[in-house]
Formats: sequence, structure tokens, C-alpha cells
Amino acid sequence: MAANNVTRLLDAQGAQYKVFDLPVEKLGAAETAALLGIPVRLVYKTIVLLNERTKKYLLAIVPGDKEVDLKKAAAFLGEKKINLTTMAEAEKATGLKAGGISALALLNRGFKVILDASALDLEEFHISGGQWGLNIRINVSDFIRVTRAVTAVISQG
Repeated sequence: MAANNVTRLLDAQGAQYKVFDLPVEKLGAAETAALLGIPVRLVYKTIVLLNERTKKYLLAIVPGDKEVDLKKAAAFLGEKKINLTTMAEAEKATGLKAGGISALALLNRGFKVILDASALDLEEFHISGGQWGLNIRINVSDFIRVTRAVTAVISQG
């Protein structure tokens, strides 16, 4: 796959990553893991959430075999309520198609990024590259540095 803004950014930031070309269609974490021949727990998905009080969107990054725990996310943020967005809301808020939403493609767009603390047990993980068909295996510490992500226990399941 040709370079895109995400790969150019990662190169400029000196991040350790590898690009994987996948079918250009909406794939879930389990489908992605199967195509890559890796455990689904290594494919992290980006979930768009809405802070009810501030009306700001945020990105929750969780393992493919888990779900976002909205109560844990709200507690971490010191908020009463955090809502899961619909697919249409997520696409409108990010300007990206569901299945291709990525914190790496949304830098400097005002999204707070919360990475599930389970990632801290890994050296690297897979995440969308910001478009269908582009998967990136990235060093966890590089992801945190580039996205300015905070980590917290925000998943369940």
C-alpha cells in the first residue's frame, strides 16, 4: 500500500511500525486477526465515545476481544456519564468510515485518546491505519507517545 498521512506521520515521529494490507472493506477485530493469523487480543479497536457533560468526543482503544466499559471510562475521566456513539455518529464526528477510525489519523483534531491499560503488557499491537485495508502493527510506547494517549482500565469481557 502506498504511504498515507498516517505512515508519513509515523515516519516523521520515528515510530516503530509495520504496515499490513488487508481487503478494502469494513473488517472487525476478529476478521482482521484471522487474516493476519494472530490472536484477536492483539488487534485493538477504536471506539468513539461522547462525554455527556462536555459534549466532546473521545477515542477509547481496547483489545478486539473486549468491550469498552462505559462506567470505568466515566470514572477514569471523573464524569457521571459517557455514551457509546452510533456508527453514523462516530463517522460524522471523525470524518472516517467505521472500521477505519484510528487515533493515528485524528491527531490534532481535539480527541482525547484513552488506551486500555492491557496494552501496557504488550510490546506492540495492531490498529487501524485510518482507512479500510490498512492495518498497522505499532510499538505500544510509540503509539502512546505519538497520540499522547492516557492509559486506564476501560475494558470488560
